[in-house]
Amino acid sequence: MKRLLLLISLLLCVGRASAALDPVVMQGLASDDFDGKQAAVAALAAAGDDADAQRLLKALSEDAVAVAGGRLVIVAGEQLLDPASGAPIKPAPASPESISLNNSLRQQVDGALAAVRLLSTDRGERLTAARALLADMGEGAALLPLFDKALAREQDGEIKPFLVQLAAQAALGSPDVARRLQAVRDLAGSGSPAVKALLLPLLDPANEPEEKLRLEAGTAIKAIDARLAWSDTAGQIFTGISLGSILLLAALGLAITYGVMGVINMAHGELLMVGAYSAYTMQALFRAKFPEFVDYYLLAAVPVAFFVAAAVGMLMERTVIRHLYGRPLETLLATWGLSLVLIQAARLLFGAQNVEVANPVWMSGGVQLAENLSLPWNRLIIVAFSGFVLLLVWLMMNKTRLGMFVRAVTQNRPMAGCVGVPTARIDTLAFGIGSGIAGLGGVALSQIANVGPDMGQGYIVDSFMVVVLGGVGQLAGAVWAALGLGVVTKFLEGWAGAVIAKILVLVFIIIFIQKRPQGLFALKGRFVD
Repeated sequence: MKRLLLLISLLLCVGRASAALDPVVMQGLASDDFDGKQAAVAALAAAGDDADAQRLLKALSEDAVAVAGGRLVIVAGEQLLDPASGAPIKPAPASPESISLNNSLRQQVDGALAAVRLLSTDRGERLTAARALLADMGEGAALLPLFDKALAREQDGEIKPFLVQLAAQAALGSPDVARRLQAVRDLAGSGSPAVKALLLPLLDPANEPEEKLRLEAGTAIKAIDARLAWSDTAGQIFTGISLGSILLLAALGLAITYGVMGVINMAHGELLMVGAYSAYTMQALFRAKFPEFVDYYLLAAVPVAFFVAAAVGMLMERTVIRHLYGRPLETLLATWGLSLVLIQAARLLFGAQNVEVANPVWMSGGVQLAENLSLPWNRLIIVAFSGFVLLLVWLMMNKTRLGMFVRAVTQNRPMAGCVGVPTARIDTLAFGIGSGIAGLGGVALSQIANVGPDMGQGYIVDSFMVVVLGGVGQLAGAVWAALGLGVVTKFLEGWAGAVIAKILVLVFIIIFIQKRPQGLFALKGRFVD
């Protein structure tokens, strides 16, 4: 009976902010009863704007509250402080015994401290606290008075919806049917899976006897499901576009080399690997020589990766591929052998294990569009980077003398040679440019995937599919094919798994090429016609 009376007294204190450090609250914290401590913490949380309550909550979170001489004290180094005033206790009681908190109580104390920040005068602190509480509020019913108080004070249009949702989540445990009904209606505008999980038990008559409230909960869940479906679809589309951006960077260079020379370069994936290891090398160099600028290593890695991959590609073309023009099977086998050589070289130089290439600070985090939809900055930047590289390639192909020569050789090599185009030199330059673009793709890939000697092998088939589907030598076709394959692949992976998705995409491309062998965009020219 004494324990029950203590609990009732503490619960009454929850509604009285002025009683934050009421002796009954002190007694509840000092007791060995879990319910008493829980109600005492709830009372302190309800009085969140009281400085004494905040001091005691902070001390609880730091395990600095103890019982000494039959009274509650705050341990501050060698001193014992009075919780009500914060003043040192003299003479200090001997042998203070710390108050122990289990995980549940500690979570409640941390939640109460976070909720107290909702009353801060600093807008940024209030916004951060509201978002943190929404992400992991737990039960929250004990914090309802504090949420109501914060909601009554809040005037900011961005923070107020968060507080409405926080108060609604906490009010689901209210004994007032009207308050619970309003809470369900307020939560209907959410798009959070966690809110849906809170509402699902209300559909069961055993948990919610009020039929009107159960019907309202069902309507709210349908509205949340619609928002979740939209967010999931948008997330899959964005992931597909980011995958398509990587495929585009890998396929752009291949479209140039395959279009100009007709060479099936099986080592093209290893040029991606060369670019990725260039980024790793620049990261290691910046960490060793310029640690204060390490977050900018990626900017230096971009030109390095392009020129290193271009040099490797031009060396391959000069030493091996040039002597095999017009012999597709031998070229295919030779470039496959070159890919094995490059893989083994990477193993000797960097080891067989994957290496770490970290995202710079400015690529961390993301843009939160919905509660279950966040667009990571690294993928957003990769998409923008792919678009920038595509623009440069388009300008080169359409606005420069080199680009005109490349297009001439692609459309009709014999006639281009007859009018003075140095076809052999164009072959080398085109192969170098295509290889350099692949190196840029490797830099982008290093920010979202593991970097290892075998990383390029998973992209060579996809790159050829993009080139063949888009049309040989066609930039527009490569763009549409890369983005289309990326988005379709991600949707199929969610439906049938990664392996079946790859098979279905390959079957589609085979059927498509049977019907339209020139690809999405046919190359114009007398030779092709």
